[in-house]
Amino acid sequence: MTRELWARGDAYEAYVGRWSRPVAARFVPWLRVPPGRRWLDAGCGTGALTGTVLATAAPAQVTGVDPAQPFLTTARSRLAAATPPATSPDAGSGTPTAAGPDAPPATGSGTPTVAGSAGSPTPGSAAAVGGGPAVWFVAGDARALPVADGAVDAVVSGLALNFVPGPTAAVAEFARVVAPGGVVAAYVWDYADGMTMMRHFWDAATSLDPAAAALDEGRRHSICSTGALSDLWSGAGLSEVTARAIDTTAVFAGFDDYWSPFLGGTGPAPTYVASLPADHRDALRELLRARLPQTADGSIPLLTRALAVRGTAT
Repeated sequence: MTRELWARGDAYEAYVGRWSRPVAARFVPWLRVPPGRRWLDAGCGTGALTGTVLATAAPAQVTGVDPAQPFLTTARSRLAAATPPATSPDAGSGTPTAAGPDAPPATGSGTPTVAGSAGSPTPGSAAAVGGGPAVWFVAGDARALPVADGAVDAVVSGLALNFVPGPTAAVAEFARVVAPGGVVAAYVWDYADGMTMMRHFWDAATSLDPAAAALDEGRRHSICSTGALSDLWSGAGLSEVTARAIDTTAVFAGFDDYWSPFLGGTGPAPTYVASLPADHRDALRELLRARLPQTADGSIPLLTRALAVRGTAT
């Protein structure tokens, strides 16, 4: 099986990061989290969901966790470009104090403890960006989140849970770090039916190369259904579990806007494209060009359906 690469934040952003934002814009209000709460974004990637939380939810603090340093670098850069220098709550008082780029979140009343090895921050693993609420990006695993029990009021995850080996352990971690009464929620792509950008790709790829079916996210990720997500949440002891579809439309300016991100080498489909000999890659490109629906102005509108789930910590 072709090894998936997650090496470039900019490539991921062009591939699917940009299409996560419209989903996040509908997902965050659905959670009905009151202002002034502490959020954690597990598998934050390039910061699409983190940025939406900052823009729409009036949080006190947001901690983004992701294992891929290139994605964290992109997230920091994108949010820093949009906001003034960050602050971190003063330990025990809630009073903002200036924070340097590699300073960890302060511990104390109302502030998550971000831990590295031996309970202290790993040098360079956390960075604050933005003004108003403190925003931290930390290298970490969704199955072992580097925050204390009950440290946050909302845990969210966008387009990440299906890539975690052992998602049951990840959801258990989400439930561990959220305070009683807090929200745990996530969304993933509906790879099997509703994420048509990828559905078109894998249908074309497997028609030319049947072995590509083994890489198709629609076949690989069994948790990407509302029923499976609901079962994961209920199994973690969360209550008031609800799941739904969120439909948005990705409009590509033209075929090159659709195809070029598949050449970036970041993610399952782009990694597969990078493994192909030139003639096979060209054949796949031309088959997609012939199959994709185009409007009179050359644009390509495609359904992008995400499946979302939320629950309440008890």
